[in-house]
Amino acid sequence: MKIEILSEKENALLERREINFRVHYAGPTPSIKDVRADLIGALNSKDDLTVVDSVKPGFGESRLVGYAKVYKDKEGMKIELKHKMRKNFGVSEEEKAAEAAKVAAPAEKKEEKKKKK
Repeated sequence: MKIEILSEKENALLERREINFRVHYAGPTPSIKDVRADLIGALNSKDDLTVVDSVKPGFGESRLVGYAKVYKDKEGMKIELKHKMRKNFGVSEEEKAAEAAKVAAPAEKKEEKKKKK
């Protein structure tokens, strides 16, 4: 996989760099995680501060174009949408615990209703 940086812009307001890139690849379309790993190496950025926003493969071509953001610190990343963070980093332990609590709450209510009857 070969990454070509098309443009790079400094966004001082949001404390990040915004990168447009193109990836040339052989074989199946690479996943966002694969693209992200190679992009981190090409940009020499930190793993936990780089977010691949989107990748769009070309129809019938072995290349794709994408857009990524490299933040200066974790504080700036709070504006990122949850689904984009999940695509890049997976589900955090906090989110797993919150999801488990949501699933468990209705089940507990049903059990309470059965005991009252």
